[in-house]
Amino acid sequence: MDDKQTQDPVTGVETTGHDWDGIRELNNPMPRWWLWTLYGTIVWGIGYAIAYPAWPLIQGATAGVLGYSTRAEVAAEVAAVDARNAAVSEALARADLATLPVDDPAHQFGVSGGAAVFRANCSQCHGAGAAGGFGYPNLLDDSWLWGGTLEDIEYTVRHGIRNETDPDARFSQMPAFGEMLTKPEIAEIAEYVLALSGQDHDAAAAAQGAPLFADNCASCHGETGTGDRTQGAPDLTDALWLYSGTREAVTETITKARFGVMPAWSPRLSDAEVKAVTLYVHQLGGGE
Repeated sequence: MDDKQTQDPVTGVETTGHDWDGIRELNNPMPRWWLWTLYGTIVWGIGYAIAYPAWPLIQGATAGVLGYSTRAEVAAEVAAVDARNAAVSEALARADLATLPVDDPAHQFGVSGGAAVFRANCSQCHGAGAAGGFGYPNLLDDSWLWGGTLEDIEYTVRHGIRNETDPDARFSQMPAFGEMLTKPEIAEIAEYVLALSGQDHDAAAAAQGAPLFADNCASCHGETGTGDRTQGAPDLTDALWLYSGTREAVTETITKARFGVMPAWSPRLSDAEVKAVTLYVHQLGGGE
């Protein structure tokens, strides 16, 4: 390849000096339309950088002479929607959910708005479909640790469970029996719990576990293991398990205990939003 610039004898156009096996590249000028387009985009880019937020700084970015903000635009749209819904939202905030008719606009607004509140704040734990998961309650069934009435659900949403921020939070604590009972005793209680829920179990060990259950567990779960909603104690006779109902999981629960925490949503949600998500959860099918 020869880098020496020469003039092409045929066209009279100067070459670039590049030569590939006798083929030389002509140094033709760029088309005028292309150049003007390039210059136009440069001018437009400079104008945009002056008019709109563009250049990142240490804390934020240049504001632009027009003062445009997408965040401000979204905030204005949200404010406009809130203003349109102000009357029905206020009616929902004042309503007694237990007596609010399902055909009332406030009820319909609450269910629709509650779905959005649930997706934004609750689905991370309870799942997008509210079916829960390991350690997180299923909100679609009829097994409620603290009650499934509208009043119960609203209280739980408003104050949460076992959190340290709300003095009115629902609170109960299961002791870690691994610190009080021997491993054989815990194994016998586990077999008795399996028997209560109709699962395969060691009958002899379950018989030994019955008095241990009565002495250590019945005060919360009841003599027959059906639970106590005033304490958030689960029903051990059904097939619904928050932390799995296998022998290993039941043994671990008895040994180490569980301590699930739900935040209090009243500081972060308005009264209308609390009631809206209450209505939404209640109508999912598991509410009482």
